[in-house]
Order: sequence, then C-alpha cells, then structure tokens
Amino acid sequence: MWPELREEVELELAMMREHLVTFAPALERSCKRAPDPIETAALGAMLHGFYNGAENIFKRIAVHCDDGPPRGEGWHAALLDGMTRPGPNRPGAVSGPLAAELRKYLRFRHVFRHAYNVQLRWGEMADLVVACQGVLDRLEAEMDAFLKATEDKP
Repeated sequence: MWPELREEVELELAMMREHLVTFAPALERSCKRAPDPIETAALGAMLHGFYNGAENIFKRIAVHCDDGPPRGEGWHAALLDGMTRPGPNRPGAVSGPLAAELRKYLRFRHVFRHAYNVQLRWGEMADLVVACQGVLDRLEAEMDAFLKATEDKP
C-alpha cells in the first residue's frame, strides 16, 4: 500500500542493526566484567539510540498511515501504545509483548536524557543492553509482518 513506508522502515532497521554492531565491542566487554563509567555512558548512548530507531519507525508509520504522531505531553508513550492497536488505515504494527519490552527502552531513554552520565547504573541497564539484539530481531519480524499486511490492503 505504501512502498515508500517499506523503504523507510527497512532503512531504519538497517541503521539500528549497524548501531548495535558499532557498540558490539563494548557489549562483549560488559559481559565479561562490569563496564567502567565511560563504557557505561557509551552503552547508555547505545540504548538511547536504539530506542530512537524504533521510535523513528513508529513516527514514519504514523505519518504514512495515520494523521501523524500524537502531540502534547506524553506523546512518546502514546505513539508506542498506538502502534499496538489498528488505525483506520492500518493493522496494529507491534504486539503488546514487544511494546512492553520497548517501553523499558523508552523509560531508559528518558533517564539518559535527564541524568548526568555519572548517575547511570550498570545494574539498571545491563538487562536492556543484553536484550537489544533479541528485541531488534522481534521488531524486524513484526515490522515484516506489518508491512506485508499493509501491502495486501487496497
């Protein structure tokens, strides 16, 4: 239905994959030992960018299929929640379980944007860092299903 949407989503997913590859050495080191403050800040930037990529996909869907992304306070959460429900011109884009996982990254991004790097705690980030690749794999699969479903619409 929207060939440009497929192209934009695939580009964002490719950028998210590249983003994780860039941070792979820091991730590998963090699996062997707790990262130092500089590495923790870098992995915080990784998580921040990771969720930005997912949100960029959702904004593109909202622009192409809905009346644009939500506005006002809380629009980031409203956008994510809205992707779990069908819109007037599209099916739901992500499952509730994936949205619940992504909500954890959204919350972390808020912390990252409003805290000093020295306030980041590895123990609070570790599970998110380790889970990134699996969450991306699920996002890719669900986006593929979503795009196929939109192609079937007139």
